[in-house]
Amino acid sequence: MVTGAVLAVRDVEKTYASGTRALRGVSMRVLPGTVHGLIGANGAGKSTLIKILSGWQQASTGTVEWKDQPVDWSHPRQALAAGMAAVHQHTPLVDAMSVVENVFLGRRETRRWDAAARRAELLALCDRIGYELEPHQAVAELSVGARQMVAILQALARNPDVVLLDEPTAALSPAEREVLFRSIRRLRDAGTTVVYTSHFLDEVVELTDHLTVLRDGLVVVDAPTADVTVDSLVTAIVGRELAREQREEREARPVGAPILAVTDLESAGKFGPIDLTVHAGEIVGIAGLLGSGRTELLEAIYGADPAATGTVRVDDRQIKGSPRSAVRAGLALVPEDRAKQGFLRDWEIWRNISLPYLSGLSWRRLLPSAARERDLARRAIADLGIVAGSAESPVGELSGGNAQKVVFAKWVYGPARVLLLDEPSAGVDVGAKADIIHLVRRMADDGRGVLMVSSEFEELLTACDRILVVRRGRVVADLAVGDTDLHDITARASGLKEGNDS
Repeated sequence: MVTGAVLAVRDVEKTYASGTRALRGVSMRVLPGTVHGLIGANGAGKSTLIKILSGWQQASTGTVEWKDQPVDWSHPRQALAAGMAAVHQHTPLVDAMSVVENVFLGRRETRRWDAAARRAELLALCDRIGYELEPHQAVAELSVGARQMVAILQALARNPDVVLLDEPTAALSPAEREVLFRSIRRLRDAGTTVVYTSHFLDEVVELTDHLTVLRDGLVVVDAPTADVTVDSLVTAIVGRELAREQREEREARPVGAPILAVTDLESAGKFGPIDLTVHAGEIVGIAGLLGSGRTELLEAIYGADPAATGTVRVDDRQIKGSPRSAVRAGLALVPEDRAKQGFLRDWEIWRNISLPYLSGLSWRRLLPSAARERDLARRAIADLGIVAGSAESPVGELSGGNAQKVVFAKWVYGPARVLLLDEPSAGVDVGAKADIIHLVRRMADDGRGVLMVSSEFEELLTACDRILVVRRGRVVADLAVGDTDLHDITARASGLKEGNDS
């Protein structure tokens, strides 16, 4: 019989082979029949802790206790067998299989597969949470939100005592979120314990009974939700109390005419409709949490979302709905995943940098001139401070910060009028980050427009002139940098503060 916590961690630490310390002595107790919130900023250690609790990873030191007994799960199967089910941010599903096959995938059967019995069990699960799915529909045909609900049903099909939900609403529509909230309450009322991780603080405050806040791998708050104020919660996540701080003084850039105009841009289930304008010489930030639609918005502006509707104009030239059209009109995209989308890792620096405008470096626009390409690469290495053996070095051999500078260099010397930057300094060291922010400012000083997404709101406050706060696919605030602060932006992005100050 469980006399205290159904789940507990005591002094858990996690250090990776690279030396990164993700958790630094975390202790937490989860009581049975409650919804326990686990929150913190990006990189705080939430997902690492969830992976340890569900058997995907093991703690470096410390103890995990399950129903008053220490456990040392080395595989998710052990956690599942004990009664712990997890829904991770990217739960893998088999597209070629049906909904019912995915929901019961991997569950050991004591008898032959009984299609009628499994269908009836799935429909009962759907009725239990109040969400309808067609059992025999292929998962590949489902929306992102419906796929997430399949993953949740897959966890519930094991009839667990504890369900770990890691950012479960990031891909859900408002209607699907309400279904999930009702389901969580029903599960709690029936005695199931839920550990709930989310960047949306309004959800956490609404749903949970108890809160644990992580910051930099440490527990900084552990208290009943009713005892936590909004301001103290934001302060705990950010790391300090923030009124209106005096930031770095910098010369005001002259802002020119509108250069990028987005009107009624919308993509069903992702974002919109959204209107925004970026002027020549202006850096506009987009602040949003995971699932807010920030990356999807940039991709649609760039013409990479064929389902998007609305208009995008650069200097009154309308984008025709393709990246090729966007580049010709003067748009450039620095993507979030530079390794997959930003460069060819086995190609030399010079080949990568010249890719967007080979015609301009070619003899009579017919054959590329390797000599001109190499000259441009050497210029970029000197101008941007790219640390490399030579222009012949493969980009895959560079550090993260220097590889990102190569991605920037693809657009610095070309005719691009507007730069779309998605997490431009993600995964780079402090020095490279400062170099990249300086580069962004230089490009704006040259009269270009910049639209920049960053999970680090402090970075936006440092680099930008204006910040658009995006929440659940909508712009909820348009703020001059001098009129806001980190506390304000965090509260708006997480739903703890309403109102559009545009």
